[in-house]
Amino acid sequence: MTLTQLPTALARHHQIDPAILYFGTPVVLVSTTNDDGTHNLAPISSVFWLGSTAVLGFGLASHTVTNLRRGRECVLNLPTASLAGAVDRLALTTGAPVVSQAKGERGYVHVKDKFAHGGLTPRPSETVSPPGVVECPVVLEGRLLAIHTTDFHLVQVEVERTFVHPGLRLDGYADRIDPARWRPLIMSFQKFFGLGDEIQPSRLASIDEELYR
Repeated sequence: MTLTQLPTALARHHQIDPAILYFGTPVVLVSTTNDDGTHNLAPISSVFWLGSTAVLGFGLASHTVTNLRRGRECVLNLPTASLAGAVDRLALTTGAPVVSQAKGERGYVHVKDKFAHGGLTPRPSETVSPPGVVECPVVLEGRLLAIHTTDFHLVQVEVERTFVHPGLRLDGYADRIDPARWRPLIMSFQKFFGLGDEIQPSRLASIDEELYR
């Protein structure tokens, strides 16, 4: 690009002031154990991954964070796009018996059995007490590493065990997911989306996954 072309290129961008920087992440159903031994199931969509560590974002009034502080374990269930209806049924619900003022003002209501409310089936876990979700093709059992609180809760969870539906596995590999078969539910600017077809292979695919175990 030459100097004479630069002003034209800059004109392609318009400055805006979005209410939230939320360009899209996978939806996760986080299951935790309530203080009475029942189980909570909460949809979130602020998540990213660093190796085997999941980094999750929660609001300050989150009942899930209360459960994590006490029990220090959870299951991260990744729904497909076909489960958008079940996820949406869990929106504006809380496992907290007393709904906080902040949540009440947003329309939240208390639901004791989140699995039944969402039309989902509990899956017994192997390493933690909260159950997973049978219908979710990816189920990650994890333990709390840390909670960092500022204007929100930033939660680090170490994934200890991963379970997937057989149809997601990459042919010829014991421990890999076939990305062509994985269709996660994505939240972008408060709307649900699914993935489209592959655009092209990535050069990152040449990295030996075994080096990062």
